[in-house]
Amino acid sequence: MTNLFALNSTHVLAGIRALLSVGKPFEKKRNLGVTLALCTALAVPGWAQAQSNVQARPADYIVAVVNSEPITNKEVQNLKLRLQKQLPPGAPSLSPQALTQQALDQLINERAQLQQAQENGIRVDDNEVEQTALSIARQNQISIEDLYKRLAIDGVSVSGFRDQLRKQLIISRLRERDVDNRARVSDAEVEQQIQSEQAGQAGSARPIDLNLAMILIAVPENSSDKEVAELKVKAQQVAQRAKAGESFAALALSFSQALDRGANGGEMGLRAADRYPSLFVESTQNLRPGEISEPVQSGAGFHILKVLDKKQSEMSSAMLVQTRARHILLRIGNELTEAAARSRLLNYKQQIQAGTDFATLARQFSQDGSASEGGDLGWASPGQFVPEFEQVMARLRPGQVSDPLVSRFGVHLIQVMERREAPMTVREQREMVRNQLREKKLEELYANWVTELRGRAYVELREPPQ
Repeated sequence: MTNLFALNSTHVLAGIRALLSVGKPFEKKRNLGVTLALCTALAVPGWAQAQSNVQARPADYIVAVVNSEPITNKEVQNLKLRLQKQLPPGAPSLSPQALTQQALDQLINERAQLQQAQENGIRVDDNEVEQTALSIARQNQISIEDLYKRLAIDGVSVSGFRDQLRKQLIISRLRERDVDNRARVSDAEVEQQIQSEQAGQAGSARPIDLNLAMILIAVPENSSDKEVAELKVKAQQVAQRAKAGESFAALALSFSQALDRGANGGEMGLRAADRYPSLFVESTQNLRPGEISEPVQSGAGFHILKVLDKKQSEMSSAMLVQTRARHILLRIGNELTEAAARSRLLNYKQQIQAGTDFATLARQFSQDGSASEGGDLGWASPGQFVPEFEQVMARLRPGQVSDPLVSRFGVHLIQVMERREAPMTVREQREMVRNQLREKKLEELYANWVTELRGRAYVELREPPQ
């Protein structure tokens, strides 16, 4: 049987998930300017300072220097425009100054990370960039040519797109080396977490689910006592503004220096309390939904927390949803193009809808080892198949047949036969707990890492962006 088990592409694509809606089909009218955060590097050789407030400013000029590498006003304005487009519907509007600062901070952080990667000899060749572009197209179920055409409609050139992919792959590789490898979870930690959860379920008090929003006022590494005190005062002022009734979401977008720059109003999502840093849980344990904490300090800086939701967790039944599906696979090669495979599978789908048995067509035409079983892949748990296959399968109802979809193995036609809830094995439960603990560690490690890199860089702010 073809190996449809998930390959380790998560790390490769992690750095570009904020840039593209990976794994989600493009909507016909979707504006790729919303899903692409492409920054054009326009390092100009020099700039002329305005001699007076009346004299016209040059077309472009340097607004900041990161370790001798310039960031130009045009770069900031281009990114500012894209950030503005990325704001979700209904989100509070930001002042132009807040958006400008957010764009500048994001570019400074990116420069610092790319320079660190260069110092460590991290490179990404053209072939890796091309393969990543192909993966993005496949997971969005379009051809690479269609991807480039849609980018062009939004004014994004192929070279600009590939340049940004290269940057994000380099940053992803740097993060994997410096951060991901440090997020190890021991068997003892897993066992301790399992015992803690079991004790919580056995006791009278059920576990708590929390949804918190956060504003981070970062404290750079090696800050002096005076600088720390000034940043603490700033955090207290922001907290007081939030408590006085200002929109927490708007303040997060204006002031937060967290990884998401305050996107979604700083909301971190509903999750079990033990998946938040213990500092956050302790600081909000006496707060009701809607209430805001005083600034609390961690290694990353000062955190202002708002409780969006707090409720008792549903008792875990250690169950998961499994899917039984079957497929027809056509492999792409010299004798069969992707377009021809899609056309052929569309014809099979029409035959199935007209009453032809799926299994009969699979036995006759599928080029997968499962063909002899009518394409039946058996019962599968989440994460068992490659993402591009599983994401389409997850959207199908029992009995429904997909449109042709492209994976790294070829072109597929999928039919979901049935779904069921099944108890998790001991091994699956332990692996789930391990992943949860690792995710929690990664969040904390990555936040501190970005702050440290920014703190070590020499950043000179020049003329303010306009």
